[in-house]
Amino acid sequence: MTVSELTPAQVAERSGLKVSALHFYEKEGLITATRTGGNQRRYPRDTLRRLAFIGAAQRVGISLADIRTALATLPEGRTPTAADWERLSAVWREELNARIATLERLRDDLNGCIRCGCLSLDSCRLYNPGDEYGRLGPGANRLTGPPRAGP
Repeated sequence: MTVSELTPAQVAERSGLKVSALHFYEKEGLITATRTGGNQRRYPRDTLRRLAFIGAAQRVGISLADIRTALATLPEGRTPTAADWERLSAVWREELNARIATLERLRDDLNGCIRCGCLSLDSCRLYNPGDEYGRLGPGANRLTGPPRAGP
């Protein structure tokens, strides 16, 4: 084993992840490993940076599918750099801002219902006059807005 290769145990210890998480990320195509002659996994040293990138993205709510898509934009599967993070996180910023706006709207609507006391979605004259959201179909229409047209 060269210094540029790490065992799963070494990567797990340095990254704070369990070995099973490494195997999962490998299966999901987020990280790669080579095999020794004895069929043991070895991870390139830069896997640690890649795992840090994945962890940071997950902490702000980015899905693994979106992370995988972002990593696939890097040439030859290279490890993300600070410039890559800046570029990719700019794309995610808009999505996060939309989520924040949705959560703020939900929080504000919840406060309104608590003050009202009726908690009746079909008869609340303030938040659902004439059960207008019932006509839009099932689901959280007040939160997500009217149904969107197909693709």
